[in-house]
Amino acid sequence: MISTNSSIPSTISRDLNASLVVFFVALPLCLGVALASGAPLLSGVLAGIVGGILVGMVSQSHTSVSGPSASSVAIVAALIASLGFPTFLMAVIIAGVIQILLGIARAGFIADFIPTSVIKGLLTAIGVLLILKQIPHLLGHDADPEGDMAFQQPDHANTFSELGHMLGHIHPGATVIGLGSIALLVCWACIKPLKKSVIPAPLVVVLFGVASSLVFRRIGGGWEVEPKNFVQVPIAADVAGFLALMQWPDFSQWSNPAVYTAGLTIAAVASLETLLNLEAIDKIDPQQRVSPPSRELVAQGLGNVMSGLIGGIPITSVIVRSSVNINAGGQTKLAAIVHGVLLAVSVMLLPLWLNMIPLSCLAAILLVTGVKLASPALVRQMWMEGRYQFVPFALTVAAIVLTDLLIGILIGLAVSTSFILNSNFRRPIRRFVEKHLGGDVLHIELANQVSFLNRAALLKVLDAVPRGGQVLLDAQNTDYIDPDVLDLLHDFNEKTAPARGLKVSLLGFRSKYQLQDRTQYVDYSTRELQSQLTPRQVLQILKDGHERFRTGQRLTRDFGRQIRATSAGQHPLAVVLSCIDSRAPTELILDLGVGDIFSIRIAGNIISREVVGSMEYACAVAGAKLILVMGHTRCGAVTAAIELGCSAKSAVQATGCQHLEPIVNVIQQSIAPLGCQDFGQLSATEKEAFVTAVARANVSRVAEMVLGQSQMLSNLHRDGRVAIIGAIYDIVTGNLDFIPHADACVA
Repeated sequence: MISTNSSIPSTISRDLNASLVVFFVALPLCLGVALASGAPLLSGVLAGIVGGILVGMVSQSHTSVSGPSASSVAIVAALIASLGFPTFLMAVIIAGVIQILLGIARAGFIADFIPTSVIKGLLTAIGVLLILKQIPHLLGHDADPEGDMAFQQPDHANTFSELGHMLGHIHPGATVIGLGSIALLVCWACIKPLKKSVIPAPLVVVLFGVASSLVFRRIGGGWEVEPKNFVQVPIAADVAGFLALMQWPDFSQWSNPAVYTAGLTIAAVASLETLLNLEAIDKIDPQQRVSPPSRELVAQGLGNVMSGLIGGIPITSVIVRSSVNINAGGQTKLAAIVHGVLLAVSVMLLPLWLNMIPLSCLAAILLVTGVKLASPALVRQMWMEGRYQFVPFALTVAAIVLTDLLIGILIGLAVSTSFILNSNFRRPIRRFVEKHLGGDVLHIELANQVSFLNRAALLKVLDAVPRGGQVLLDAQNTDYIDPDVLDLLHDFNEKTAPARGLKVSLLGFRSKYQLQDRTQYVDYSTRELQSQLTPRQVLQILKDGHERFRTGQRLTRDFGRQIRATSAGQHPLAVVLSCIDSRAPTELILDLGVGDIFSIRIAGNIISREVVGSMEYACAVAGAKLILVMGHTRCGAVTAAIELGCSAKSAVQATGCQHLEPIVNVIQQSIAPLGCQDFGQLSATEKEAFVTAVARANVSRVAEMVLGQSQMLSNLHRDGRVAIIGAIYDIVTGNLDFIPHADACVA
């Protein structure tokens, strides 16, 4: 039913205006599709009425407008020719039932797999077709039925040759109406008072066309618009006569197998086009609302059942009408419903008036819509996204323009799918080497969908693992693995790897694949690793870890396993003295795991007896090979020490913190060599530079004090068993600058 949302009243006027515009456009399109399909003209109008009213009420799409589609012309014409029209109507009913069942089964999820390049190609192709197809109608050459989007036309010309034929058949009266209509539409969009007017520009265009045709009739002399250049609605004397024009389905054919084959064909075509159009329409909706595709299939199914029952041809969501609706300001599905009501009332009661509307003024409305859809900006955007987006997009546009809407869409889908498969085939997996403490590990990250097409590429990667190497098979982001690929993984894990001395670790495989998580590489510090490494190697491990942190390539770690493995004992590689600043978390900055380092954190990364004692234990007892003193930029403790030193205030006086004084006093000893400046008079940039300089000096001084205050650490350093270095971490860039002169202390 129509939503009763409180926003409806504020959009009624815009919806009513849009419904009027869509009505004017839909009428000749309904007639043209029926004519091109070889169906009675009234059947196209009936389909438009059902698509507007019934589908509009059931659908939850705000901007989609349904009706007979130009893309199904060839199929509908072939089925009518083979079955006869009454039997064909039975097939339409069956197609509707199939669509309802598809919707109930939530088959609309297929829309999620339609590539964006195809959707955008469809929009652009429709724009190009509207321009090319409407130019002849605009100039009074109406050999091709309005609404026919096929490259090959009923008059044996094609989309491009028709433009050549048109040159010898330009009608002056229709041309003036067409060009004048375009001028009116452009002016209405550019002149602010007209743009804000409640009167829709297309209504003015229609009135202009009718008035102009009447004037040209009086003038004569070749200016009079010919009957074929007007809308041609079937005329009945009254409502009873209108009903007499309708045809009904032949229910006696329910047991004819050909009817069910035809119904399945119609359902497949109509459902595919609806899902594609729905995605495309949502893309151009200014409010970017999302239409539920499965609900739309149910709505379309109900529409086709009703259309078949009353003598109408198949309906789908139609992008031409929908884009006209959006461009005319349609906000809710009220616009689609009212357009259907207008079709019903006017065709039954006002056919003579409708037949006074020149096709050239309606062609102007469609041509302007086409210009908006075939946006150069969209083409540039697709070009900038690279060949894997642009080539399928361009081929979709070309295929639709050079064949017909349905065949073009299928070609576009096939091309886009081939590009996706090619990309998947070339890069089905992500592989990179991780430098763990226990050695290099080849990390193979499987794709979300691993199909049989990926088997050859995966086999090539596995075969390249060197003998005695380590490999991690990561399926954390994988939803599906083809049975052939799964057999390959089992063979590699159970036969190939043991035979080649490979250590295979597994991560993230679903239980049904019978590949349980296990880690065979060493990703934490052990006694053996600690004893084998030199201080220089430990330093390189820390540098490599920071580089991974800085580039966002942190190692894959099983922290639960590390907790269990280190519970019996610890063998850290280094001890890091750093500031308590929350922006400088040591283990994250150095990309380390549980048990890899001793971490001492204190404001200003200063030295004390307790800190030195902790370092002695870490190096002499626990076996750490490196001491890293790590300061950082924009340090609050350093800034406070500078400000207090320059103001000659105590920490208690300035902050009220009773125990901050010892920390400040230690840091202030690093200010003297730089000279105390009038800190308050410096610029923000100068202050930051001075704070960083003091922080560096503080790091260097603390490193020297460690050796000066601990004979044990000094001896270990002299013997090359322990190194001590400094570093400054930049909290803005994430860089870690190892202080050069301290680096030389590494043995």
